[in-house]
Amino acid sequence: MPVSMAPRRKLIGFDDETLQAVELLSRDTGKTLQQLADEAFTDLLAKHHRPRTLKDALKQSSQRTPANENRKRGDS
Repeated sequence: MPVSMAPRRKLIGFDDETLQAVELLSRDTGKTLQQLADEAFTDLLAKHHRPRTLKDALKQSSQRTPANENRKRGDS
């Protein structure tokens, strides 16, 4: 996360069983709930081929439309 950006907060609800499992994972791995959430959301975005940062978005955008692509006639 860039230093200049303050974290934004959102409220997320968990059912009791999920919260207990996440808290146990947190203790077992030595990671905070925030670290686990960051990892989970990064994985979720990657799974759906969504960029996480502006740099990732620009890189993904440039890969979709090559600058020197030769188009066939009739293509627009």
